[in-house]
Amino acid sequence: MLDRADIIQQTITFVKETLRGAESGHDWFHIERVWNTARTIGREEQADLLVVELAALLHDIADSKFHGGDEEIGPSTAANFLNSIKVDPSISFHVEQIIRHMSFKASLGKPSFNSLEMEVVQDADRLDAIGAIGIARAFTYGDHKNRPLFDPEIQPRLNMTREEYKNNEGPTINHFYEKLLLLKDKMNTGSAKRLAAERHKFMEEYLAQFYAEWNAEK
Repeated sequence: MLDRADIIQQTITFVKETLRGAESGHDWFHIERVWNTARTIGREEQADLLVVELAALLHDIADSKFHGGDEEIGPSTAANFLNSIKVDPSISFHVEQIIRHMSFKASLGKPSFNSLEMEVVQDADRLDAIGAIGIARAFTYGDHKNRPLFDPEIQPRLNMTREEYKNNEGPTINHFYEKLLLLKDKMNTGSAKRLAAERHKFMEEYLAQFYAEWNAEK
């Protein structure tokens, strides 16, 4: 049986190798940021840190966006790996459920699972989607999907269903209104809410500058 440090190290090695060459918004550095943030929040919230760390490290091991929309490949890949290194089945199951239910699009449906550990990892992942890094990631992914930066003729689609969000291909600026600006009020923990407020304000300032430049006002 591996000890805690070995479990974490083997997971890091697996994630780094699996995500080698991944799109830069969902690569190892994204995972590392989420992992570090999740550990900080997890300590403050007195969550089970082994579950938190494993879920944070494995949460994007096989993102459905890059696997034909398959929403089970991520949870199953994570569970298969944890089972292969003989992690306690209850921990493996908990991590699998977190990965299955923590995404923004999953939150658009009826919730069927929750735990403190999921709230912690979900907050850490959402924090990485907003602020300066969140803006950079949004445009990186938009470019990856060949989406326009902005089109004044295409309005944001608000209150989308899970399937509508999954299939949405609007301009990247619309994504701010469809997701990023909504995340501040969706944070679960007090720690994340404090961090989100500043990052949210930065995005609002960025959008004001973007429109001013777009309209040749600055």
